[in-house]
Amino acid sequence: MPLGERAGDKSESRYCGVETEFHDDMPQLLAHNVSSGGFDFVVSPLMDPSYRPSLMDRDHGGSGVLPFAGSDLVLSPSHWSSHVVGKISSWIDLDSEDEILRMDSEITLKQEIAWASHLSLQACLLPAPKGTLCANYARCVNQILLGLNSMQLWLRIPLLKTDDDSMDVNSTNLVDSWELWNSFRMLCEHHSQLSIALDVLSSIPSANSLGRWFGESVRAAIIDTDSFLTNSRGYPCLSKRHQKLIIGFFNHSIQIVVSGKPVHSLPKGSRDLAANHNDNNFDVVQGHPLRPYLDYIGYLYQRMDPLPEQERFELGYRDFLQSPLQPLMDNLEAQTYETFEKDAVKYIQYERAICKALQDRVPEEKSSMISTVLMVVGAGRGPLVRASLQAAEETGRKLKIYAVEKNPNAVVTLHSLVKLEGWENIVTIVSSDMRCWDAPEKADILVSELLGSFGDNELSPECLDGAQRFLKDDGISIPSSYTSFIQPVTASKLYNDVKSHKDLVHFETAYVVKLHNVARLAASQPVFTFTHPNRSTKQSNQRYKKLQFEIPSDTGSAMLHGFAGYFDATLYKDVHLGIEPSTATPNMFSWFSIFFPLRTPVIVHPGSALEVHFWRCCGPTKVWYEWCVTSPCRSPIHNSNGRSHWVGL
Repeated sequence: MPLGERAGDKSESRYCGVETEFHDDMPQLLAHNVSSGGFDFVVSPLMDPSYRPSLMDRDHGGSGVLPFAGSDLVLSPSHWSSHVVGKISSWIDLDSEDEILRMDSEITLKQEIAWASHLSLQACLLPAPKGTLCANYARCVNQILLGLNSMQLWLRIPLLKTDDDSMDVNSTNLVDSWELWNSFRMLCEHHSQLSIALDVLSSIPSANSLGRWFGESVRAAIIDTDSFLTNSRGYPCLSKRHQKLIIGFFNHSIQIVVSGKPVHSLPKGSRDLAANHNDNNFDVVQGHPLRPYLDYIGYLYQRMDPLPEQERFELGYRDFLQSPLQPLMDNLEAQTYETFEKDAVKYIQYERAICKALQDRVPEEKSSMISTVLMVVGAGRGPLVRASLQAAEETGRKLKIYAVEKNPNAVVTLHSLVKLEGWENIVTIVSSDMRCWDAPEKADILVSELLGSFGDNELSPECLDGAQRFLKDDGISIPSSYTSFIQPVTASKLYNDVKSHKDLVHFETAYVVKLHNVARLAASQPVFTFTHPNRSTKQSNQRYKKLQFEIPSDTGSAMLHGFAGYFDATLYKDVHLGIEPSTATPNMFSWFSIFFPLRTPVIVHPGSALEVHFWRCCGPTKVWYEWCVTSPCRSPIHNSNGRSHWVGL
């Protein structure tokens, strides 16, 4: 049964498995571990561990029946699929210098995977490579992957990294197990069906080193009973660092698998839980020897806070690539407007900014005599018009509003709203592109919400430069400035999703995405800044920036799949709005991050410089970004001349 109920969580991490020895009676194995033991699935060998093809050829002339764990008929297809993960024989060594062992290993691997595929298992656990020199093992696995159906192959990798920085990837002494994984997956061409089962040991690496794995395709974490400590009542528990790691696994849909022999002698007849917490989920027979370990994992899961409402809303968008909006070329649909209009936090910030601007514009003693001219450019269906009127009411200032909107469909809604609310004497609706409109008078305050995930990627600079001519010389723009940021990330899932399109265009497109299974390799850095009103005589919105990032020395090497992009905007004075992680506005969902992929992932080593170049390019009809890496190696310049992706003017 699942580890417990957590509001909003429907991920795979609710299910906990157990690693077992070979058993030729699979129904009995499931009855003991799943029906009675309370685990959700078993990770079990499919083949008798004593089997060797060369011995069978000698003893049976090659005609013997393969010693699998029972016929496919002993369980229903749904039971095989949902309760069994196949464990490939751990003795295999496809890079052995012993030719017989190598050939036996290759034959056995292919036979077991074929049997698992026949059973429609969802996954198989591959034994860990014996070292980074694993080319033949990877070659055989890659051959299998090319012909595999939907089954996942979990490569077992020990979670190991010493503090020794003098690391030789070809050394037989494993210093950083990420190097082991990276060698293998590169030989397998980053195949999307090759993922990781991490072996969690009693000592774990630094937080920075652990963080790398959350951007990789980790599907399971195997925790040996030796990793558990003993609490004051004699029950198994985990160290604080292990607990934090397990919570991280839960949050990233990584399933826990308990492995090993029981090492805790529990008081007989006791029904206290490992965590000394009672819960209906544990009112079952406590007969399984590993049950106390399962109970403790369940306790950690149930202790987690429920998913906040915003995260529940965003669940379906996690790591899902979306093309950015083209707000100048395309008219938004009603559903898109409705989603953005639900973001109360954003409009509260706008209202605060407008309040401060009105108070600065009109002194209290003149508030009844002076009307402030406020223009909402890109008014949509009216949320900023409403926020402006609420700010006027709150500050006791008089307003005259022009609502400028180019989308004729949204203008229909605006007219209905103004009539419904009785704003006819205050609000004038203008159905026009702000860049073409001739305003009858100049504005004191210009308000817009044209920001994209990267700040300027929905052409806010071009729009506001065009609208600036009808702002008074001492007028106020809200927002007054915004800055884009980039951050190097490991994002294996995003990279594989882009790669699946098998073309250049998708690798040269910037995507809007709710980042989740990513590892942020260094702090973000500012890229381009735009200020409004722009009084500069050099009215160019082209930009270029070279940035250098340094990976923390205790992280270890990591794979760079691309760059996460964010923005931070100053609406007015100290009122800001943004999604840059260190200063992000809480509980705001109008913007997800942007992702700039790399055509070829780059390995970055700790302490070495990562040099990145970003360009914002402008043409007569379009604006586009170009980007490249020049250190530690050189990548091609992506999206040259906007050949793959641009934003139309």
